[in-house]
Amino acid sequence: MQHVSNGMSAALLRGVVWRKSHHSNPEGNCVELAELPDGSIAVRNSRHPAGPALVYTGDEIAAFVRGVKDGDFDGLLPGGLTPGHTRG
Repeated sequence: MQHVSNGMSAALLRGVVWRKSHHSNPEGNCVELAELPDGSIAVRNSRHPAGPALVYTGDEIAAFVRGVKDGDFDGLLPGGLTPGHTRG
């Protein structure tokens, strides 16, 4: 099994399938995620596919996704809340 570490070149993660949201913009400004053989999740910048990959556990990604769905990070987006989204 390949040794995986935070900050390693994403290009070194061989045999993984990188996925991005269908909400990504045409300029390619998005993040991509890939499941690793041990169940962890690697994240990379799609504009720099050979750049560094950050590696998170499945639980860490699940907590992040719940936070996104709950609007915890809306204040970080340009313009504040996303269109049509209200906290409640």
